[in-house]
Amino acid sequence: MADKSGDNSLPQNAGGDGESLPRVKSEKELKKEKTKQEKLAKFQAKQEKLAAQKQQTKKEGEKKKDGGKEKVKVTYDIPTKPGEKKDVHSSMPDAYSPQYVEAAWYDWWVQSGFFKPEYGGKDLTKLKDEEKFMMVIPPPNVTGSLHLGHALTNAVEDCIARWHRMKGKTVLWNPGCDHAGIATQVVVEKKLKREMGKSRHDLGREAFVEHVWKWKNEKGDRIYHQLKKLGGSYDWDRACFTMEPKLYRAVTEAFIRLHDEGLIYRSVRLVNWSCALNSAISDIEVDKKELTGRTMLAVPGYKEKVEFGVLVSFAYPVEGSDEKIIVATTRIETMLGDTAVAVHPDDDRYKHLHGKSVRHPLVDRVIPIVTDDFVDMSFGTGAVKITPAHDANDYEVGVRHGLPFITIMDDNGNITNNCGEFSGMKRFHARKAVLEALKKKNLYIETKENPMVVPTCSRSKDIIEPMLKPQWYVKMEKMSQDAVKVVREEELKIIPEMHKKTWYNWLENNRDWCISRQLWWGHRIPAYFVKVDDEHVPPGLDVDDKYWVSGRSEEEAKDRAAARFNVSTDKISLIQDEDVLDTWFSSGIFPFSIFGWPDQTPDLEVFYPGTLLETGHDILFFWVARMVMMGQQLMGKLPFKEVYLHAMVRDAHGRKMSKSLGNVIDPLDVIYGITLEDLHQRLNDGNLDEKEIEKAKAGQKADYPQGIPECGTDALRFALVAYTSQGRDINLDVLRVQGYRFFCNKLWNATKFSLTALGQDFKPDPSFQFSGKEKEMDYWILSRLSVAVELTNTGFETYDFQCATTACYNFWLYELCDWYLEYMKPVIYGSDEEAKTVTRNILYTCLDGGLRLLHPFMPFITEELYQRLPRRTENCPPSLCVTSYPEVKQFSFRNTKVEGEVEFLQSIIKSLRSTRSDYLLTGKDKAEVFIKCTDEQTADIVRPHETLIQASTSSSAVHVLTNQEPPEGCAIQSVSINCQTYLMLKGLIDFEKERVKLDSKKEKLVSQMTKLKEAAAVPGYEEKVPEKVRIQNMEKMNEINIEMEKITDALATISKLQ
Repeated sequence: MADKSGDNSLPQNAGGDGESLPRVKSEKELKKEKTKQEKLAKFQAKQEKLAAQKQQTKKEGEKKKDGGKEKVKVTYDIPTKPGEKKDVHSSMPDAYSPQYVEAAWYDWWVQSGFFKPEYGGKDLTKLKDEEKFMMVIPPPNVTGSLHLGHALTNAVEDCIARWHRMKGKTVLWNPGCDHAGIATQVVVEKKLKREMGKSRHDLGREAFVEHVWKWKNEKGDRIYHQLKKLGGSYDWDRACFTMEPKLYRAVTEAFIRLHDEGLIYRSVRLVNWSCALNSAISDIEVDKKELTGRTMLAVPGYKEKVEFGVLVSFAYPVEGSDEKIIVATTRIETMLGDTAVAVHPDDDRYKHLHGKSVRHPLVDRVIPIVTDDFVDMSFGTGAVKITPAHDANDYEVGVRHGLPFITIMDDNGNITNNCGEFSGMKRFHARKAVLEALKKKNLYIETKENPMVVPTCSRSKDIIEPMLKPQWYVKMEKMSQDAVKVVREEELKIIPEMHKKTWYNWLENNRDWCISRQLWWGHRIPAYFVKVDDEHVPPGLDVDDKYWVSGRSEEEAKDRAAARFNVSTDKISLIQDEDVLDTWFSSGIFPFSIFGWPDQTPDLEVFYPGTLLETGHDILFFWVARMVMMGQQLMGKLPFKEVYLHAMVRDAHGRKMSKSLGNVIDPLDVIYGITLEDLHQRLNDGNLDEKEIEKAKAGQKADYPQGIPECGTDALRFALVAYTSQGRDINLDVLRVQGYRFFCNKLWNATKFSLTALGQDFKPDPSFQFSGKEKEMDYWILSRLSVAVELTNTGFETYDFQCATTACYNFWLYELCDWYLEYMKPVIYGSDEEAKTVTRNILYTCLDGGLRLLHPFMPFITEELYQRLPRRTENCPPSLCVTSYPEVKQFSFRNTKVEGEVEFLQSIIKSLRSTRSDYLLTGKDKAEVFIKCTDEQTADIVRPHETLIQASTSSSAVHVLTNQEPPEGCAIQSVSINCQTYLMLKGLIDFEKERVKLDSKKEKLVSQMTKLKEAAAVPGYEEKVPEKVRIQNMEKMNEINIEMEKITDALATISKLQ
């Protein structure tokens, strides 16, 4: 239940602001609070990593001491059937164990129906738009396992879904899986080759597709297992697969409707052709390999590496003269398909050649010299070879000038029969042969290094060839204009807004979309080539749209063809297109195909359009834009109102995730932990070659020398979401994830202690009310809880997840654990029963509110701890999943006056702790403390908290002074202009011994600093030493300087005290 108070006013004598209700914060104050939180977040990140490193070192030391013995992991072993509620009546284990905490909860959540929109008996047909929240999963590929990028998507989306559910909305987060045409076909083809020694062609289409389905049914559930382990609150009863009959039917319907409307047509165009796959592939499946110059690359099907990154110049003899015209190319073999040489019309060097021709030296062909504005006169010789059938720019020139389009390669990348002596050669063997032939004819000029981008197939690693192929295309112009319009007019909101530029740029320069793929696994194109057995109907060409019909069945297609050609159906014979549709086509209709479209189902009526689409910014136009266009075209409505694009996950060094670098990590390996040896084994089980495996192993050894420690789901989720900052990529350091595992341990221990403090008989009030007996620290912790509630809700509302996670983290760690729990210990262990009751109610309110705040981020540990808390009323919801989220109006406890005073007290305590640390005092060293205040007003703030200061600083006594001076022998620190702290050192430390110790420490630091300075002074340091190492050295020097200043100050103090 919500902590709604009948009267939240603070008694005038309780240290409040003297107002009946705390005022709402101004925008300026909120901004200031957020800035403060962000600074804390940066500090926290550094502390977590340091803590993790220390813990790792400590563990290694413990292992050596204990002879390498591992601690026994605590697991949940109470017999619990899947779907039954976990038994939490047993005592809590001493320390947090992810495996113990995460056991049993997920099955219970699913079985109880908490993730279903119908939960609670809701009538979905009567829901208003503002009462529901609908989001689809970006369907992961069925081909294997998720990586950390998927884990980020899941974590962010689940946080959003859980938050909306706890806010009282009817939530549907629809799961699903993509059939991943090319990726799946490649995996199964490799498996067939490895296990049976056969290709798909050996089996035939029908048998091969059966093998793919068998593989999918055996392996495809791994994705869903991972998503469940990550805690995703999906409605699993609505899970979809893009090849299942319901979605297959929708894909067929979409194609037919677009074809009927003239938006899908057939044409011969240049496509990205993978010779290894024998298929066209989409732009997203093309990796762009940047070369700085001459590079030898491994190419599938070639024993020797192939040369790239060079520019070859050669001469064409001008027909009818002794003159030659020099051109250059990075793909010399394509000159076999040249059908023109182009020059700029204004280039004076070539005006005398306008209208003339050159003779092709290697094939019997005369080709024209054409003039075209696209030629850059300043680049090279200003003359360009034109190969319209194998280059995108040349294709446009060929269209403009009506040039022949000569294809010189077949589907396998071999030179075709129209190329003379080169016919039948493999394309890169022809590269060498053509070069030699030009040299023999004295037409070769030079080869020089040339920075370039080489397009490669992400699946096969093959070099992509632009090839002319008859394919199906979707007309994009009108749909693109509509998609631009909805964003410009703010019907569709894109967050962060910086991605609008990408949206406009892509859609306003969008080419028609090639949707044909030369595969067997996928949605077979429902189009049929028509042959008419009638002498009045001439035979059609493959590229002639008139001879293609689409249909939901062959029978319907035959009827359509008969009607088109005005003949009877018995005169019609059909051949269905062998190709399948681009996977993005089925993904583009995912938001409505999952609900049974084209049927007008109840789910379609209720949940289309959805609320939000959340995904990575890398598929903004490949997927998001296409969903928008398909939704508008086929449904007449946008598929969602908002698009939130999260950043990309990179490794700790900022590198893209790549199997060959060894930095692609399975989220389950972070959750359960994994040894370095097992990480290496994962590489051996993959598809990398030996050299790539060795490189990847080296990367793993450098990053994870001890393997990856067990972190648990909650820590991984929290780390990923905490890293998420709008506009920046995420450099994920696994050690920081471990830092959040330590945070989970802190939550565990804090709640365990708190339950003991509450006592077995504690029963919270039905709603929180101030009693008037609260102390300043009670008001303070509630004020900080109200800040956390406001910042967390604001973070969710604005997709500022860093703000939300930092607010939760700071409240639990730096406010509740570090301060309030320490403050309340003397109260709980004391004899004042009335004070105990007040403190327990405050503590319960903080635990209840804090766990609810944290639940969307850390669902398992919060549920585990929440279930151990007593309830305010009997009719409270059964799970945190369906418990209300803390609202600002219910936690309106903000008290800035109290916050200011407590912050001042904390500064005093931090000052004394710092002094104790400087002089290496232990908890056993009880020092007397004097706090000198310049006025009674400051002293009055401090005096009520002498007990807290004493307990928090291991002091023997605390004295607040105004008119008298502290005794001699104290170390002094200034807290503010009105306050100084004095820590009595006389009698606690041997000044001479301490001076010798500090002098020795200072000598070591001076030696370290000297070495670092000498290293930096070596000639070539800036050029030869990696930037990362130089930055680390600079940071070390800064740390040494700070440490030396502290030692110098301490020595000066000792001199005064001796």
